Amino acid sequence: MRYFGNVIRPPSEAESYILQVTFGCSHNKCTFCPTYLDKSFRIRPVNEIMEDIETAHNHISQTRRIFLADGNALVLSNQKLMPILDALNSAFPELQRIGIYANTSDILRKTDQELKELRAKKLSIIYIGLESGSNKVLKRVNKGVTAEETINAVGKAQNAGFKVSVIGILGLGGADLLEEHAVATGRAISAMSPLYFSLLTLMIVPGTALHTQWTEGKFILPNPLDMLQEMRVVIENIKVSSGCIFRTNHASNYLPLAGRLPNDKERLLITIDHALAKGEPSLRPEFLRGL
Repeated sequence: MRYFGNVIRPPSEAESYILQVTFGCSHNKCTFCPTYLDKSFRIRPVNEIMEDIETAHNHISQTRRIFLADGNALVLSNQKLMPILDALNSAFPELQRIGIYANTSDILRKTDQELKELRAKKLSIIYIGLESGSNKVLKRVNKGVTAEETINAVGKAQNAGFKVSVIGILGLGGADLLEEHAVATGRAISAMSPLYFSLLTLMIVPGTALHTQWTEGKFILPNPLDMLQEMRVVIENIKVSSGCIFRTNHASNYLPLAGRLPNDKERLLITIDHALAKGEPSLRPEFLRGL
């Protein structure tokens, strides 16, 4: 099993076998994202992928969960993905699920039938970055898609039988668009009604375009308590009825939370209010935060 460059996975894939099928991100233009600055996007040679699957089979054949990296492996055509999924299903007899990162355009580009074909091969959960429900914020961070397009992509994937985990980023609107970012993100999640929704907290990393904007004073990062208030507004504006599992368990967050919306909405808001009343001593210290 070989890995090239920086490799990340969602917190919920901590026990999964990670298989790189692409390197980097096909978009890789978001101003805030440092993840794949170390490599250009390319599709990994299929012979290497199959060799890694064979190696993993020989060492961890009891694997039940697999995650396909890198940044948006769903960009691969079904013609390339299906043989990989077949090989995984053959190599791991106890396989329960395969997860994958996707960009909005990756989902919208595929037909309903293509998505169903992938779902039938145990590719069952898609992780997608909404980042913000505000198109003004998305344009400023060069996301490359609108909130409406991501809402449509999530609905399309869910209609094909996928579980979808949606990601938002606190602080991404800066101090000037904090309220708009929070309200619009909550409303976008309401329109999607995903099974999972998680919030990360913005960390400005040297080497990114956003870091340059920040050092030049063109972007003002909200303080930790302001971003906690921002999270409160996001949750306030989420109105779902089917049940959405909410998490802030990423290492970047100042306050880890967990609950199911709408049932735990009031409890989550009360917890945030208590933290706001206590101030920064109640939050995760900076030295314990990470990406």
